[in-house]
Amino acid sequence: MKISASIYSDKGNDIQQTIQNLNDSHVDMIHVDCKDDLNVFADIEKIQASSVIPIDLHIITEKPQRFYSALENFDIEYVTFQYEDLEDKTLDIPKEFMGQLGLAITSGTDIGVFEAYKEDFDFILFMATIPGESGGKFDKSNFRRIREFQKRYPNKRVHVDGGVNAEVSFILRNMGVFASVSGSYLFNSANINTALLNLKLNEIESHFLVKDFMRDLNESPHQYANNLGLNRILEVMNDGKLGFTMILEEDGTFSGIIGNADLRKGLLNHMDDLNDVKVEEIINRSPITIRDDYTVYQLLRFIKKQSSPIVYLPVVNSEGKAVGTINFINLIKGEL
Repeated sequence: MKISASIYSDKGNDIQQTIQNLNDSHVDMIHVDCKDDLNVFADIEKIQASSVIPIDLHIITEKPQRFYSALENFDIEYVTFQYEDLEDKTLDIPKEFMGQLGLAITSGTDIGVFEAYKEDFDFILFMATIPGESGGKFDKSNFRRIREFQKRYPNKRVHVDGGVNAEVSFILRNMGVFASVSGSYLFNSANINTALLNLKLNEIESHFLVKDFMRDLNESPHQYANNLGLNRILEVMNDGKLGFTMILEEDGTFSGIIGNADLRKGLLNHMDDLNDVKVEEIINRSPITIRDDYTVYQLLRFIKKQSSPIVYLPVVNSEGKAVGTINFINLIKGEL
């Protein structure tokens, strides 16, 4: 996951010193917040004169047309418009602008508003705190909204701004988020390089629970024990695209899983007659599971104790009922 450093969050240095510090830290992008002020392009000119780091411009304005001329003249890599502030929701971006376009929405705005922009816009920016303000706490409802957006628009990228610390960064990386904006966490740390490393690789604090960011049961491949035909299992695994399906009793109690390896073994044992494959015999009845009330810190400690690599985990509640899943595909792919 790429880290976009919010340049105006650095209150301790002038802009030239901040640019130099970001150059030295090799941050991925420089995030520039613009609250309806064309003077922002003077700062962008300074940044471009002293750095080759891509610029990530977030424009908050009622009248976006005021900025079109500057967008034609400046080579800016990422430009995002704040949806809620737009007086006219129609955005007629000049064709001369060659960068990527994004739509920013707050936590209270339905992700469906992106539908009108999907042909021309490249990404969405989830504002997890109040737009333009630094130091807020991440609104956990955005974990679910990110998953919903990814399902609806699988070819569009997700950016996140607001409340991104080391723990939130870990969760967002695991969810496959393309870029996150960091301001207060990055610049209020004793060392930018250490803070940047934490955002990219580590987990330190722990305030969120597994149930805050897991795939809910309705998003997870599962099948009830009273309907275990091989055809049905294959359909569920194929539709789920996660390489496994959970098996549940009628009351939702978690009973086991069938993974790709279990399925292959069952088929190989009955190659002479696949009709002899009995699904009940290939269920793994004692797989590793995780509780939904585990913190991120507990989750990571649990994973580190396992002797084999963990690709996915069924999630159960205190009563042993299946409530969802988490997977680590994006981390394993190295999308950090």
